[in-house]
Amino acid sequence: MSSAPPTSPPAPTRRPPRPSRLPLTGVLRVGRPSDIWFKPALSVVAALAPPNLTLLALDRLDLAMYTMAGSLCALYAHNRPYAVRARVLAWVVLGMLGGLAVALVTASLTTDAVVLVTVGAVLAAAQKALCDATRIGPPGNVVLTFVSSAALFAPQSLHQVPGHLALGLGAGVCAWLVAMAPGPARPHGPERRATAQALNAAAAYAATRGTGDGHDRARAAAAAAVQAAWQTLLSTGARPADRSRTRRALRALVIRAEVALAAPADTDPARLRAWARDLRGTRPVPYVGDLDDGEGLGVDPELAAPPRPWRSVVASLGPIAARTALGCALAGYASLALGIGRPYWALVTAAALHQANLTLTWSRCVQRVVGNLAGVLVFAALTPLAHLGQAAPVVCCLACSFGAEALISRNYWLGSVCVTPMALLITEFTGFQDPGALITERVVDTLVGALVGLAAAIAVTDRGAGARLEHALAAAEQARGDTARLLATVPRPPRASLDAARRGLVAALVDLRATADAASGEWRQRALPQERVVHAEQAGHRTLAAMVRRQGLLLDADARGTTEDAQP
Repeated sequence: MSSAPPTSPPAPTRRPPRPSRLPLTGVLRVGRPSDIWFKPALSVVAALAPPNLTLLALDRLDLAMYTMAGSLCALYAHNRPYAVRARVLAWVVLGMLGGLAVALVTASLTTDAVVLVTVGAVLAAAQKALCDATRIGPPGNVVLTFVSSAALFAPQSLHQVPGHLALGLGAGVCAWLVAMAPGPARPHGPERRATAQALNAAAAYAATRGTGDGHDRARAAAAAAVQAAWQTLLSTGARPADRSRTRRALRALVIRAEVALAAPADTDPARLRAWARDLRGTRPVPYVGDLDDGEGLGVDPELAAPPRPWRSVVASLGPIAARTALGCALAGYASLALGIGRPYWALVTAAALHQANLTLTWSRCVQRVVGNLAGVLVFAALTPLAHLGQAAPVVCCLACSFGAEALISRNYWLGSVCVTPMALLITEFTGFQDPGALITERVVDTLVGALVGLAAAIAVTDRGAGARLEHALAAAEQARGDTARLLATVPRPPRASLDAARRGLVAALVDLRATADAASGEWRQRALPQERVVHAEQAGHRTLAAMVRRQGLLLDADARGTTEDAQP
């Protein structure tokens, strides 16, 4: 598909900043917690407690590793609508069991540590690629890799594998039920939260009037939040239920956020924030006017859009999969060479590092090391309590799992402070061990995994980042050109066509900014067209503003923002 010609000659390119200046400032800064931090925290405790306490009562905590594989699936998909969450969680459970099955069969066939590490590295790379390709969201591949890597080094016989997988499946079903439990009480909860986040982000941008300090960053955040809200609302498909007044009201609110994104100077930030507050809890959805004309708000063209070709997906994920495989394998081998008894700790550390680019990988490396080193101190403090009885490590493990999910959204290193003692406590389910030896092994494996994983990220360069940026730039320029031609050549464009064009342009601009950020954090690559990116973003947002005014959505009355409410 050809792109629309640029409205001005391309500006000369300049080389992006080299990630040789890897940042330290802000890497450990503690941010605001997620709006729903308590949901995964409570869910994982509710999913872990019944199987673990049952095994404790049966004096079979040696089987806890297999039930935890299924229970940890409760961490996923908390931002998805419930209809989508049901499907996603089912696939997560199947993916978890698939990795566990490969690990258990391999462990039953060989005890060669080099072979086990190699299989673990290949599994880690596959899990990383699949999680990134499907955009599964947090906690991503790390939990899957932790379970499969630990299972590789668990003594196993082939005839035991079906029973152990059955335990994992049973716990996975329990985790599915826990994650779906809030649905009947608040069926539109995820959609309401996504809409509220879009309104708040749009209000933050509107407060800058489009020209104040930090307006570029606020605009990018608002565009991403609006796009995420549309993806949430559209992810369930165009079903009859979508015609309900609640969903129509939510769509109208997202349109208001789009209006603010396109014309911040004409928007009242306080009104957007008030609407966002009204979306909390189970109160009725604010009614802001019947902006949905009943013809789908341009939804059908978006739902009919072809998915991204898998060949393109595989090509973009190749470098990060290679980094993960290489880093995990070398980290495991180095741990073996040092005589560490649990090389999968180094393997998991390497797997946890790899992010979209080298700069982000470096940041995660610092966070992981700091969090793990602080975590072993927490474990040392918990050891006297954990050794009080067989139930003590189980209770401490549940407390750490809650703390990890409660803190990790503030900064990854804070979550690691709780994850590390939890991993160490799990090793004591079958019997108390020397805490000094455990702490020493964990520290060494953390440092080995971090150093080797970072080295792998430096060695394997993502040379395709520049090409992906060019493609995203061409797509954004074409979307802007198509939208401008629609406004210029059609006297009265259909409402659905305008809505679909507007949303397509927002999506293209969001993808352009994300791709540019990812590419700018890589090294050893060709010069990036940074000026063209800035020009395309500015032109795209000017076109959005013109479209909003053309559609007549800027009504100072905001008279549509009446006190009337939509029924839940």
